Amino acid sequence: MTTECNQESLVFQPLGRREVVGRFDGGKITSDAGALLLRETERVSGVLGRFAACFTDHRDPDLIEHTVSELVAQRVYGLCLGYEDLNDHDALRHDPLLAVLVGKLDPTGEDRTRQRDKGKPLAGKSTLNRLELTPVRADAGSRYKKITVQRKAVQDFFVDAFLQAHESPPPWIILDLDATDIPLHGHQAGRFFHGYYDNYCYLPLYIFCGDHLLCAKLRPSNLDASTGTLKEVQRIVAAIRERFPTTPILLRADSGFCREPIMAWCERNDVHYLLGLAKNDRLLREIADELAQAKGRFEETGKPARVFKEFRYSTLDSWSGERRVIAKAEHLDKGSNPRFVVTSLPSDEFPAQATYEETYCARGDMENRIKEQQLGLFADRTSAATMRANELRLWFSSAAYVLMTALRRRGLQGTELAQAQCDTIRLKLLKIGARIRVTVRKVWVSLAEGFPYRDVFRRIHQNLIRQTPIPLRC
Repeated sequence: MTTECNQESLVFQPLGRREVVGRFDGGKITSDAGALLLRETERVSGVLGRFAACFTDHRDPDLIEHTVSELVAQRVYGLCLGYEDLNDHDALRHDPLLAVLVGKLDPTGEDRTRQRDKGKPLAGKSTLNRLELTPVRADAGSRYKKITVQRKAVQDFFVDAFLQAHESPPPWIILDLDATDIPLHGHQAGRFFHGYYDNYCYLPLYIFCGDHLLCAKLRPSNLDASTGTLKEVQRIVAAIRERFPTTPILLRADSGFCREPIMAWCERNDVHYLLGLAKNDRLLREIADELAQAKGRFEETGKPARVFKEFRYSTLDSWSGERRVIAKAEHLDKGSNPRFVVTSLPSDEFPAQATYEETYCARGDMENRIKEQQLGLFADRTSAATMRANELRLWFSSAAYVLMTALRRRGLQGTELAQAQCDTIRLKLLKIGARIRVTVRKVWVSLAEGFPYRDVFRRIHQNLIRQTPIPLRC
């Protein structure tokens, strides 16, 4: 006899004599209950509040139901939870748990003004896209899109978040610079073909200090990787010096940033640099003996061999003077592998081999941070028609990264997930099933009893609730 079922039932393979039937009738249930940790992180760090302050709302306050702070929080929390598209929010707007995160006093949406919105406490995609699609010069007289963003305020927000994460001056501040590609598959403004990446793309500039993001700048790809870098470095260094005037600063990057204006500015302003240097015939002749020595060692041992050398070097016409260069003469199975860096670090305090192997090579960790943001927090979702809208998407992703890393630093310390990347944090801590019950006095969140990281979750919760909020700097 065929099993009878209605349209809402999902019949699965039976378990012995028992039928297995699924229905979407569990009531108010969320799959993202662990995001309450993000809300506690926001309480102590103020990340979303400061980011929302970068926007100006020209709408009539008597005619709106979703404030800018709520819209910004909804968008950023959505990215943290893995919902990369605005379309996702047409379903998410029903979620009472996300409404709690955003700060909606009516998390069920039953008090909404219009009948069609009842039961939907949050904004849908049409309201959220006003954040991205508002023209630069919009004001109160504009017809539909009236929420503008101040570029300088956003730039300052990332640097301020970094500075406020340090209660005392760190011994060194190392600023890592890098450019990467965001592939484009449409005809967005600023779309150009890049020969190195072999695709149409944007070429954003990133500046990190450890896992702290200090700059995310969207750029077209028809320019040099270092374009605009000096201006951003000057701005960031000035802010750091105001807060930590005696802390030494080091700029670290690959050869794409080895440019005379950057190095000359660093030398004039007491900022150290350690930059990759593209090889050429003159540099290779300088280490010919060391390359031969490395090759001899490789042939004797069959293992990779390295020989280091440092010397003074200047280009024929582009540099203003001689600078310290460290060379790595290396021989591998595939043959010779010479590498060069140029630096202002003094040789008596920073020996050649240690400077290259321990200090310069450590910049590779920045690539992991970029991957966290682009792959885990969807910074590559730049499908809007305009550069402004796509840069704002990059900033939303960057704000989500700042919030997630704040959770990692403030909540996960001392746990087995202390070094977890953003996508791992989402999978293991944020994606928890829970039933939501809203009463007059409480919002009950009944977490899944079978959650495998419940002990870790409790420790993280304790780490966060005993912290006091960071005071905002004027």
